[in-house]
Amino acid sequence: MVSLDQNDWVQADIILADADLVLVCVPINKTLETIERLQPFLTEKMILADLTSVKAQPLQKMLQVHQGAVVGFHPMFGPDTPSLAKQVVVCCHGRGAEQYEWLLEQIKIWGAKIEVIDAIEHDHAMTYIQALRHFSTFMFGLHLSEQPIKLEQLLALSSPIYRLELAMIGRLFAQDGALYADIISDKPENLTTIQSLKATFEQSLKFFEEKDKAGFIQVFEKVHHWFGDYSEQFLKESQVLLQQANDYRK
Repeated sequence: MVSLDQNDWVQADIILADADLVLVCVPINKTLETIERLQPFLTEKMILADLTSVKAQPLQKMLQVHQGAVVGFHPMFGPDTPSLAKQVVVCCHGRGAEQYEWLLEQIKIWGAKIEVIDAIEHDHAMTYIQALRHFSTFMFGLHLSEQPIKLEQLLALSSPIYRLELAMIGRLFAQDGALYADIISDKPENLTTIQSLKATFEQSLKFFEEKDKAGFIQVFEKVHHWFGDYSEQFLKESQVLLQQANDYRK
């Protein structure tokens, strides 16, 4: 495997000359620009693919600049994951699937599960899986940091579930803020959905401002019904995670 870094473009023709697969892996805000910049060096025998967490626009751009096989991937795990075993890799087909079938098979051999989905559907789902989740985690962390509390004391007094929640919040802030800013702001739908979260928060707060316990329970049961059998499944799965989190307690 040979990489083409940002300072290597003067040698791009040499670096890419014998490539069978050109895999774009750059920050979201550089993806379209990078794909377009690759155009003069692409031949029809090459597979052009990307790993961006946004799929519709990059896939469209790749199809536009390249006449050969095109496919979009989104690994649903971070760079600190030790192996692909049981990990999910999203696949958005572009063109010439028969040419990159070997690549899909190789990913499966490495142990990953491939989830095929339309690029637009993928981006809609990521509004909730990534943008909304990351924003709410950021907001919770920001709020905690501005409160008159000591983090060490919260950890000392925390239950396993709260410790796990703190770990998920702290994990976000141990990473690159620019990456999360790009994920949260990558499309207008994200902001609209986040604004709806604000409305839901204000609506939910009224149950307690107005001492409406019955109203809260009614909505609680409505959400329980929406989750259906997944509620029990998630309860069992979380018990395993909670035990693991408790094992790390010092």
